[in-house]
Amino acid sequence: MKTLKTVFAFALAAALVLSLNLTAFADSLPIGIPDDGTNLSRGIKLLETAGLITVDPEAGYTPEIADITGYLYDVEVTPVQANTLPSTLADFGASTINGTYAIPFGLIPSRDGLIIEKQSEDGDNPYVNIIAARAEDAENEVYQTIVKAYQTQAVAEFLLVNYEEAFFPAFDYKDEITLTKEEAQEIVEYSSPKKGKTVVKVGVCGANNDQWQAVQKVLDEQDAGIYIELVEFDAYNLPNEALNAGEIDLNAFQHKAYLKNDAEANGYDVVAIGDTLIAPLTLYSEKFDSLDALKAAAGKLG
Repeated sequence: MKTLKTVFAFALAAALVLSLNLTAFADSLPIGIPDDGTNLSRGIKLLETAGLITVDPEAGYTPEIADITGYLYDVEVTPVQANTLPSTLADFGASTINGTYAIPFGLIPSRDGLIIEKQSEDGDNPYVNIIAARAEDAENEVYQTIVKAYQTQAVAEFLLVNYEEAFFPAFDYKDEITLTKEEAQEIVEYSSPKKGKTVVKVGVCGANNDQWQAVQKVLDEQDAGIYIELVEFDAYNLPNEALNAGEIDLNAFQHKAYLKNDAEANGYDVVAIGDTLIAPLTLYSEKFDSLDALKAAAGKLG
């Protein structure tokens, strides 16, 4: 009986060790990234910048999962619906989250981020958000007036104060900010009369469009005689379709890379007529307080 107990204990211990080894091998550290279009590409590029993976350079700014050529650390890149990434952050070693979803959840890039997507403000940045128009209307005087109103110090300050690091102006502005939170809230509540003005329908997506109140206020102060009517879409594939079809006049929901891909895929004759803002992607974690700590936990491969 003693011998059988000993054999059983040995077998149980061996099975436990084997199970632990298999678990350790199988459980790569999961890293969440957005699963939608170019934001998936941005997540991959950010992980490349972080030194966690290597990516085929031929993929340029729009790599897909298949373009990941190697893993430098034991991580598993997992595409997830973008708006669920903040609430599921605890389920991952880390996740790349856009400021649109991170800020409302209480995540601040400069305070909580392990690494922030680098975005210059030059015209070559594919992730700069833009105002788009039909190609035939690119030089429309009214539309250009709206672009110029957007690219003012007043709108820049509103973006910085109202959105707290979710958005940054993608045009020249002075670093000295005088706008207060109270004044920004007054702009959010600003109401402009429509009667007697040229109405311009601007397509938008999502909930973060209060900057258009600031643009409207600038236009009114300039006595431009233009009224901006926002047309909200609940899916990102719709505003370019509506713009191309002439159902709206402009749209402002996308960055340059998305416009390029969408226009080429669908044959839209739609172009960017002005830069608006940049919304950096940031790598966040509830488990690790630095990129080095995340790498140490994942373990280096090779």
